[in-house]
Amino acid sequence: MELLMSKHAHEQARERGVSINEIKEAIQRGSKFLQGNKVVSNYRHIKIVFKKMKNKFFVVTVMIRKENER
Repeated sequence: MELLMSKHAHEQARERGVSINEIKEAIQRGSKFLQGNKVVSNYRHIKIVFKKMKNKFFVVTVMIRKENER
């Protein structure tokens, strides 16, 4: 899986202690829904917002899920 990350997503992942492997796992295994032209994937304690671009995944942001979202 080829992963591209925005500067914002990279900073958010680092600040929140989310690894690249966790991001990939969330994209592959998380429950997904569309939000405009982006996909939101919820998996374990994280939420990943990304766009699929051919064979690549462009990560827009990385968030920690709130208690009521789990």
